[in-house]
Amino acid sequence: MTPASRDNRLLDAVTTDFAVLRGQPQPYGVSNLAEGVNFSVFSRHATTLNLVLFQPGNLTPFLEFPLDPKINRTGDVWHLCVQGLVPGFEYGYRVARDTKEESPIHRFDVDKVLLDPYARAISGPSLWRESSRAASMAGNWRGLLVDDKFDWEMDQPLNRHLAESVIYEMHVRGFTRHESAQAVHPGTFLGVIDKIPYLQELGVTAVELLPVFDFDEADNYRKNPLTGEALHNFWGYHPLSFFAPKAAYAVDKRPGAQLREFKEMVKALHQAGIEVILDAVFNHTGEGNEQGRTISMRGLDNSVYYIVDPETGEYANYSGCGNTVNCNHPVVRDLIIDALCYWVTEMHVDGFRFDLASILGRGPDGEVLTNPPLLERIAGNPVLANTKLIAEAWDAAGLYQVGTFPNFGRWAEWNGKFRDDLRRFIRGDLAMTPVLATRLAGSSDLYQDDGRAPYHSINFVTSHDGFTLADLVSYTEKHNEGNGEYNADGDNHNLSANHGIEGPSEDPAIRSLRDKQVRNFASLLILAHGVPMLLAGDEMGRSQQGNNNAWCQDNALSWINWGDLESNRKLFIFFRDLIAFRQRHALLRPRHFEGEESGERSLTWHGFRLCEPDWSEASQSLAMHLQGTDDEVQIYLI
Repeated sequence: MTPASRDNRLLDAVTTDFAVLRGQPQPYGVSNLAEGVNFSVFSRHATTLNLVLFQPGNLTPFLEFPLDPKINRTGDVWHLCVQGLVPGFEYGYRVARDTKEESPIHRFDVDKVLLDPYARAISGPSLWRESSRAASMAGNWRGLLVDDKFDWEMDQPLNRHLAESVIYEMHVRGFTRHESAQAVHPGTFLGVIDKIPYLQELGVTAVELLPVFDFDEADNYRKNPLTGEALHNFWGYHPLSFFAPKAAYAVDKRPGAQLREFKEMVKALHQAGIEVILDAVFNHTGEGNEQGRTISMRGLDNSVYYIVDPETGEYANYSGCGNTVNCNHPVVRDLIIDALCYWVTEMHVDGFRFDLASILGRGPDGEVLTNPPLLERIAGNPVLANTKLIAEAWDAAGLYQVGTFPNFGRWAEWNGKFRDDLRRFIRGDLAMTPVLATRLAGSSDLYQDDGRAPYHSINFVTSHDGFTLADLVSYTEKHNEGNGEYNADGDNHNLSANHGIEGPSEDPAIRSLRDKQVRNFASLLILAHGVPMLLAGDEMGRSQQGNNNAWCQDNALSWINWGDLESNRKLFIFFRDLIAFRQRHALLRPRHFEGEESGERSLTWHGFRLCEPDWSEASQSLAMHLQGTDDEVQIYLI
């Protein structure tokens, strides 16, 4: 039986309650018209497409509308308006291609009900770990009709200048999930609100949230060989949607509550003077490789949404996650731009850190584009004009663009060279003193020639990806055995040192040296020109026991243990006071490179002798002297 004949039998019985109209091709997704609810979805290569409706929480559809391509199709856009629908209904699309010609680039599957790429909320598992492995493979995710009304109380993005920022990278669940957090709503958007006073005391100006686009934490099928426990996708870098916030991060499990609680978190953070930056994953999706699941874009129009080999149908894997989104296809560009504008206008976020952003500069064949249309459109979009744009300027296929990322005068970058060079210097590597000076002064070698400023360098020593700061000075090698990949995963290029013994030590001399090195890292990071980014928990000595790739560890290894705050209170105070010192002195937050604006020098380097820096290979000492033009403030960093 064809989809159309099956659907017509069902329609005869129930359509009296749901009148249908032709609908409109724009905007994509679901929108409310005076006549009803409009559905619009792109599929160039489909020949049949059905709108599938579900009663709230029901796995079996109660109604399918076959769309007539002569009436309900405009160009490559399928559309239909349905009267009588209210918030709570769920929907998806059944898509097929009626042709005898087999092509490896298409992956239509008439047995699948597909998720709308523009869905603002997703139904399905709303409790963390609620999704079973079987349900995960079945892919039962559907779009959700929601009432998105919210009282923002005049809230607006804070528009703090990037140069004034101190960024705090954190995981929504991991931040308050540990029992020591004593959060009213642990592991949720509302749990973040519980810890706002802590963030204010620390002094950070922005939180950078690991992925909050909805994802399936059950899509990891390994077990921890050390404990036998199931592993999960804790970090969330496998998005199901670019629009929908993670439902399991909401306390209220009623449909659509995830939107409201995300907005409550943003509003509360803004009221505290803290901006919200999202870790945005547009370079790949959770549909995986050729053996992966058909959830959404794969079944709607695989060859448009992904970079695929035209001969074999295999996915390009520049992401290291099985597939690569065809970011510079016009339709996909529109999808990404629309998602960004939605998060800014409707969800009030202040900026984005783009995961593996170099992929956003690749063309349909994977070629590296000189002037990528997507990156230019993002940089020039008027809605995003005041939004922070931060690129992770590399990808998993070896493309490394730190300092050369196509920036169009707007893009800042995670400065991976700052991280590596500081690690080398602190470790004691030779010939690093002149390199350190360049990094402390804002990395002019990377950002000056193309007209950018020191604040386009997002300086960091640690991030979610790699060792914590405590582990950086306690382990020489990674220890990822618990990830179930025989310690083969994670970066081997750590530039770390254990200072005498691998892992924890009771030796007072080793502990003292490690503490000193942590403070050295913190001082250089927070006081350097550029924008500092801290990894959550580093300020209280958090350890992951040498695991430098804890993406799958949804347990105490990854969760913030707030007991560390009491045992390492002096370290927290050290971080807090450094941040406060930075914020008191504009000399540490320049908006131009040395000598650019007035021609006057405010920065002087010293060695053992005044005004005589030692740039020799063996040198491991340096003093940085900053002096304001009014001679009232002088800062020495030695």
